[in-house]
Amino acid sequence: MNHRVVARLLGRILIIETIALALPLTVCLIYGEAGSAKAFLITMACTAAVGLLALRVKAQHKQFYALEGFVVTALSWIVISLFGALPFYLSGAIPSLMDCFFEVVSGFTTTGASILSDVEALSHGLLFWRSFTHWLGGMGVLVFLLAVASIGKGDGHELYLLKAESPGPNVGKLTSKVGKSAKILYGLYVVFSLVEVLFLLAGGMPLYDSLCTMFATAGTGGFGIKNTSMAFYQSYYLQGVVTVFMALFGVNFNIFFLLLMREFSQAWHDEELRVYLGIMLSSIALITLNILPIYGNTFEAFHQAAFQTVSIMTTTGFTTTNFDMWPEFSRSLLVLLMVAGACAGSTGGGMKTARLVIALKSVKKEISRMLHPRQVKILRMNGKQLDNRIVKGVSLFMTAYFITVAASFLIVSLDNKSMVTNLTAVLSCLNNIGPGLDLVGPLGNFSSFSNLSKAVLTLDMLLGRLEFFPVIFLFNPAVWRVRKRIHEPD
Repeated sequence: MNHRVVARLLGRILIIETIALALPLTVCLIYGEAGSAKAFLITMACTAAVGLLALRVKAQHKQFYALEGFVVTALSWIVISLFGALPFYLSGAIPSLMDCFFEVVSGFTTTGASILSDVEALSHGLLFWRSFTHWLGGMGVLVFLLAVASIGKGDGHELYLLKAESPGPNVGKLTSKVGKSAKILYGLYVVFSLVEVLFLLAGGMPLYDSLCTMFATAGTGGFGIKNTSMAFYQSYYLQGVVTVFMALFGVNFNIFFLLLMREFSQAWHDEELRVYLGIMLSSIALITLNILPIYGNTFEAFHQAAFQTVSIMTTTGFTTTNFDMWPEFSRSLLVLLMVAGACAGSTGGGMKTARLVIALKSVKKEISRMLHPRQVKILRMNGKQLDNRIVKGVSLFMTAYFITVAASFLIVSLDNKSMVTNLTAVLSCLNNIGPGLDLVGPLGNFSSFSNLSKAVLTLDMLLGRLEFFPVIFLFNPAVWRVRKRIHEPD
């Protein structure tokens, strides 16, 4: 383990966070919020001091491999959340440190689960920072670092950070250089973000509201600045814009790169994209038919079904209606969509559509092998043979996923809440969604859980966003003692 390189990388991350904190500080100054401004100034000073101290650590060599990549990824998300929670605590807006940490981890992991019952009571600066954490966490802080600076020396070392932080079963480079790939990813991310802001402004949404809504949409996080979320904006246009952009940010960004390169046919024939759209559109149709008697209007039923289906499947978590009052079929379908999630390589959470496709192909292959023992069947996706490591990785992920769900569900159940509340709270946090059902539904929040349950749910958010293994490595004592580097072929 190259501890010194890990420390220096964490120092760079903290400096980036210090710069990011200047934006909500500016908002506080614009709105004359002295108390919040003071909290941000103190936080920036602390963050910068620790970051600069870490950068003073001298590393004999700058090489790092998969092990350091996993450890840096997990540590960076925990560290930025610890410092990111300080403005809420120092300003007195959230008195409990556990609640502050829960709220900010929920922000950076783009979960959107909240302990706040009245978000509008927060200052403009704090609400801005709360939403901005979604945007920072959506593409990933390490991807941003790769986009703006070279890290390490040697062949392929930067790819370990990209693989450790980017969600999905197969993360590769868009170009031959990882730094250039990161620049393309963030370039697309910024362009889509700016376009959404322009569309929201065109619909009459104020600039401040447009920016905060964009942050939550782009990061597929769902933190709202109004107590009624997107239902506050009683505009089909504004809600429609958010629906479209939630769906777009749930798509693998490699697809947008293919479109940019005019590879239209390859983009359209991507299996994950077609399954993602198929699940989304069929779910919208089914829920529309199921809730039609409630709304009595086909367009209204379709609008609500489309918004909530896209919001849940992309794991954004915005709401326009209390879907907890929908028929059991629609509620059950939404829970399944929580698990399915968005595409690999997107800002969304969940299992990822790619994993579901690979898992179904594996089941089909095994059934075929049982029927025809001598038959040799090769798993393919998008016409290419699937590496056995990818298939094995999907199996390991699903095993870790269901073990985590079971363990978290049992611990959270100690709070003696309903089974629906406990299960959907775990699924909501692990899949980085936000709202669940019952007490944690669209009109509820997570404030009534004990500190133990909040700690478990916070860990679930990190496990879900980083897809288990970076966090598991971090808490394995053997990792910190290992001398031999874990090296993987690029």
